[in-house]
Amino acid sequence: MRPERDPSLSSWYVDETYYGTLVKDFSDFSNWQRDELAVADPALRDRCRALLEREARLLDQGQLDEWLALYAPECLYWVPGTPGGGDPRREVAIVFDDRRQLESRIFRLRTGYAWSQVPQSRTVHVVSNVEVFRTAEASVWMIRSTFLVSEFRAQQSRILSGWCAHRVSEHAGGWEIRVKQVNLIDFDQSLRNLSILL
Repeated sequence: MRPERDPSLSSWYVDETYYGTLVKDFSDFSNWQRDELAVADPALRDRCRALLEREARLLDQGQLDEWLALYAPECLYWVPGTPGGGDPRREVAIVFDDRRQLESRIFRLRTGYAWSQVPQSRTVHVVSNVEVFRTAEASVWMIRSTFLVSEFRAQQSRILSGWCAHRVSEHAGGWEIRVKQVNLIDFDQSLRNLSILL
């Protein structure tokens, strides 16, 4: 792979087309959460639920390399600062990390100098209300779930909650997360330092 096409070294894939696809696929206007697109197959729904539960466990256990391995090479982790996702080209995002930035975030957390995580947070992620929706691509699905994250750090506790949209695809007999959008219900309030992965 050429260095300029390596998502660990360059954000080459986050271009105008990529932004357009994000807005089309994830904003309130995309209308992907339609009953007629809901997947009824219980086996597929269980596989999607298992993916989200595994992701939650890896985050709680601090297994960040294994967590990132769930993601496609050209991935995005997005926490909008506006309702319904909006357009990240024009609106504030609390987090907007592509592969390069996620790898940098994980590296920084391991240095021991990420002061917002000294001491390290203890978390419990709870995932619920998992729904799976078809897309125009045969092997790509959208998953909607609700979440609660309980965080304890430095004698303080807090609860973060909201809903997630995952865009996932089948790859080599397993799953790859292409995009994870985390929609906090209190996105417009003071979140202190959001130094954990949701």
